[in-house]
Amino acid sequence: MDHEEENIQQPLSYLKGRGAQFNPKNRFLKNERVKEHIEGIDDWVEPNIETQYLEDQAKGIVNKVDSPDVGMWYSMNPYQGCEHGCTYCYARNAHEYWGYSAGLDFERKIIVKKNAPELLRKFLMNPKWECLPISLSGNTDCYQPAERKFRITRQLIEVCREFNQPVGIITKNAGILRDKDILRDMAAKNLVSVLVSITSLDESLRQLMEPRTTTARQRLRTIRELSEAGVRTGVMLGPMIPGLNEHEMQRIMKAASEAGATFSAYTFIRLNGAIKLIFRDWLYKCFPDRADKVWHFIEASHDGKVNDSRFGVRMRGEGNYAQLVAQQYARYAEKYGLNAERWELDCSQFRRPGEQMRLF
Repeated sequence: MDHEEENIQQPLSYLKGRGAQFNPKNRFLKNERVKEHIEGIDDWVEPNIETQYLEDQAKGIVNKVDSPDVGMWYSMNPYQGCEHGCTYCYARNAHEYWGYSAGLDFERKIIVKKNAPELLRKFLMNPKWECLPISLSGNTDCYQPAERKFRITRQLIEVCREFNQPVGIITKNAGILRDKDILRDMAAKNLVSVLVSITSLDESLRQLMEPRTTTARQRLRTIRELSEAGVRTGVMLGPMIPGLNEHEMQRIMKAASEAGATFSAYTFIRLNGAIKLIFRDWLYKCFPDRADKVWHFIEASHDGKVNDSRFGVRMRGEGNYAQLVAQQYARYAEKYGLNAERWELDCSQFRRPGEQMRLF
């Protein structure tokens, strides 16, 4: 890479390969054993147990998205929980609905929806379905390590290819390249687009903030290979965190553009629910020298809080720091030709097996 990596030291008594370092209380459970004042317990040893895959027969797979902030109409997630362990992940809170913690449980107890392909087929066969793009990874990463074993994401996009159902994919894992053959076929019909998430080019920061993800170098290679295969590919910069990675925005967008990215998106850090506790614990353990500054920057961008639930504001923040990030993003998107053309996935080719193509 054309930059110097910061020499970030991993703190002592740190669970290597995990983002969260403890399990915060599940707000939906009345009785549970938790470690609330972790700084006051000297002899607590948190076991770094292996990831568990919990197979589940889901009742549904396609969900309507009501939020105007995320740029998708419908989403589907073959896995709940994510082994990537990103400390800032907004999806952590959803794990509480399953009876688990948003902390270590989210990374170590992965719910696998084995019947997802059958559910998708049933959903698309419903004559009431009027085709709109469906997003993979609206919540957790569909190409997280579990995909190598279960291949549910591949089965889902095979179903989409069969129906000519357009799909948008967001991932930070190079495992998507295993499905390049299917994606190439769908891209030829303008039925697929991919956003590759890159939050930092600093490998030492990536290892702490996103411990079980692929490197930025691999993600840039992923953009390049997908683009060369004819797949419309972009870069997601999210979240941008003032004092940690927001200064890398230009370098990330430049590198992604050179790799073949043609569009982009970004989000600003927000810490809703239990993520506030998880991220703060991580921040002060890993960056004690700048933790106060970063935390105050985040508060200043959410009206004195670290989270904002208002549509239109929550994913962008407000105030000087958030405005600076927004201005940088707009400037560099124009400079590097990202989002230069208007386009959309083609829904007109959708058909059910045995159904003739529409004439109008």
